[in-house]
Amino acid sequence: MSKESDQAHWGETTRLMLIHLGIWIFFGYIIHMLVHTLNKVSFLGFPFGFYMAAQGSLIVFVVMLFVFAKQQDNIDRKFGVAEDD
Repeated sequence: MSKESDQAHWGETTRLMLIHLGIWIFFGYIIHMLVHTLNKVSFLGFPFGFYMAAQGSLIVFVVMLFVFAKQQDNIDRKFGVAEDD
């Protein structure tokens, strides 16, 4: 892999990681800091803040794992460094 291709690969990988890190920070910290405000809304019979703290954030984290893996695989395939299936 050429130096330019290697830099482009790591640039896209870094951008993807920072995006997912931002989402993780939002659902891991920001949502929990806003729990009292979110509790004014009801979701499935529960206060929304409680739901996001108890279940919503965990669901987002699991989905993020699969989405990140797929997106990283696409980046790796684009630059010819993907692992064989």
